Amino acid sequence: MREILLATGNHNKAGEMMEILSVGDEGSPAVRWRELSEFAGIPEAVEDGETFLANATLKALHYARHTGLWTIADDSGLEVDALGGQPGVRSARYAGEPSNAKANNALLIRNLAGVPAERRTARFHCAVVLADATHALASAEGTVEGRIVDEPMGTNGFGYDPHFWIDEAGMTTAQILYRMPDFPGLLQTFVWQTHDVAPRFPRVKRFLDFWTRDLAGTLHSVTLVHAGPEAVERWRFADGAFTLH
Repeated sequence: MREILLATGNHNKAGEMMEILSVGDEGSPAVRWRELSEFAGIPEAVEDGETFLANATLKALHYARHTGLWTIADDSGLEVDALGGQPGVRSARYAGEPSNAKANNALLIRNLAGVPAERRTARFHCAVVLADATHALASAEGTVEGRIVDEPMGTNGFGYDPHFWIDEAGMTTAQILYRMPDFPGLLQTFVWQTHDVAPRFPRVKRFLDFWTRDLAGTLHSVTLVHAGPEAVERWRFADGAFTLH
């Protein structure tokens, strides 16, 4: 049985990841999921990349090298067009150290003062990477489009969720009741294809179909990349359909 580490120190988040990744494995699990809390003394990964994908890759490689296990890691954040893509990879610490969601939101709204609603377009951006100790095996990136509102609404989310309005849903992400905690925006994309296991994109497709169906189409687009033994497959989900590129 393959063991794969979930590179998060949040037990609840790890549990949600296990639940999502185990879809279709009922009765005969193919993977034993491991958590960071099982490994003492591992230094925290340095996430100094300039993109979400770079940071997710750095984190996955770091923990894979320290544990000898395949590792899944993510990085995500908010990009606001009127602010040139900020806060971006600095989303968690936008207002400085230590990370403080209230201060981050206050700075965001202050920086958008005077910006009209039609120019407050933004997106949650998420990148997920599966790596072994030497290189990334697979990756996925996705976005959820919305806009920033001044008044916070909702209590179900975290971070910027109370200010992130999705027109299709008619509410902020903090007002949406059914969503996985600790992942911004309605988007949780995990790819666990490997070099010695046949591609499992039908499982990924079923997972994404579930989210797009049950969340009223709020998942706009996502790209899944599979580094197979002979070629790299790139799947694109947009406008309700999957295509292989």
